[in-house]
Amino acid sequence: MITLRGLVQFLDNLEEGILFLDQQRNVVAINEAASRMLGQNHETIMNTLCPSLFRGTACARDCEKAGYCTLMADAQHEKKVQDLVVQRADGRLIPLRMWAMLLPADEPLAYCAVVLRDRSHEVQLEEEASNKMQLGGLIGNSTVMHDLFRQILRAAASEAGILITGESGTGKELVGRALHDNSSRAKGPYIRVHCAAFPEHLLEGELFGHARGAFTGATTAREGRFEAADGGTLLLDEIGEVPLSVQVKLLRVLQEREIERLGENQTRKVDVRIIAATHRDLPGMVSRGEFRADLYYRLRVLPLHLPALRDRLEDIPLLANAMLTNILSRHQGHDLQISSEALDALSAYNWPGNVRELGNALEYAVVQTDGTTILTRHLPPEVRDSYPAFSRARTDTASLHTTGIMQRYYRAPAQQKGQEKEILLQALKVTGGNKAAAAENLGMSRTTLWKKLKQYGIDTDVK
Repeated sequence: MITLRGLVQFLDNLEEGILFLDQQRNVVAINEAASRMLGQNHETIMNTLCPSLFRGTACARDCEKAGYCTLMADAQHEKKVQDLVVQRADGRLIPLRMWAMLLPADEPLAYCAVVLRDRSHEVQLEEEASNKMQLGGLIGNSTVMHDLFRQILRAAASEAGILITGESGTGKELVGRALHDNSSRAKGPYIRVHCAAFPEHLLEGELFGHARGAFTGATTAREGRFEAADGGTLLLDEIGEVPLSVQVKLLRVLQEREIERLGENQTRKVDVRIIAATHRDLPGMVSRGEFRADLYYRLRVLPLHLPALRDRLEDIPLLANAMLTNILSRHQGHDLQISSEALDALSAYNWPGNVRELGNALEYAVVQTDGTTILTRHLPPEVRDSYPAFSRARTDTASLHTTGIMQRYYRAPAQQKGQEKEILLQALKVTGGNKAAAAENLGMSRTTLWKKLKQYGIDTDVK
């Protein structure tokens, strides 16, 4: 049986602060963490009316107006949580999260308990995430990506199971890596298993290992990915492809933190943080009996959803330039930039293949480019043809070819280049004054066209 002294020692070693209140909301007991958060000693806080400790906050105003602690759980027993910022006596501002619980009616010492959690570290992570345009291999400056960065940093501080969802090509493996690199396990191994890459009879051995002679071809004992990831993180990519027979064994690992190699009866303890990822509809699979409900709920304690690229098109310029830099690092002697028109075309495309397709499109453009600038015409057909301005420019190009203007411009000898002004005027006429389309037709950048228009005194205010 726990003694009063043991209870006090337990409360004083909690990270959360605890205020015990009587029915009139006066503080009758307090632990060390609460005293530290509020910046006052026990004697000062004791017998103080609780709202006065949080003066100026919404919680205190609601409490004073109601005449009782408004943080109490409602009739549905749902916990009410209040985030607030308290100014301590030393002037320091401290962000807190508060909630309250009613104590048993026969408790003689207190009526309720108010719990305080210091959010300083959490707020710092949120501020850092708000200023980030990159977290590990993830890049983005959109609202949805800033939200994702904050969720990743919060989840990284936990040991709870994480399920990453999102369409193929969105970068779920990058989220797994960012979770590991920002966790307390960052110095441990990070192992990824693509579950769809192994047939059922091989996946089990890949995950749990096998003894010598466990099956045909098992000439030596071999450790599995769980053992290899001991002390670190294991990403189970495409978890929706795992057969039911293996799901049972995964559930045991999550519950017991131990594995058995194939062909052995010996259990082995493993200390692994498991992260799962999938593009499949797992709730639908659960309802159809294709995925175990108990495993699903074990995996998705902290769900993270990665948005499709079409839902964050404003990130494309940042992504495209970062990807291009990476691509060019593998192509010696190339120095390319992306034209504004090409970026517009990239931003107008729907990207069914998401970020992976964007990377492939840029690889294609690098190969197609014969100058120093990637233009719309260098992009893959499905990207450039879906861009309205390029479709219009293509029609205009056919008109120019019909009149022979493009041929005269590119093939005329040097002495005939005096016709350049006429060609520029005709190009603008055909495109209705659209400089971007005219530049595309003439095979030059918009900047070059603008300079030539200025050189010949042609009105540059034309759109």
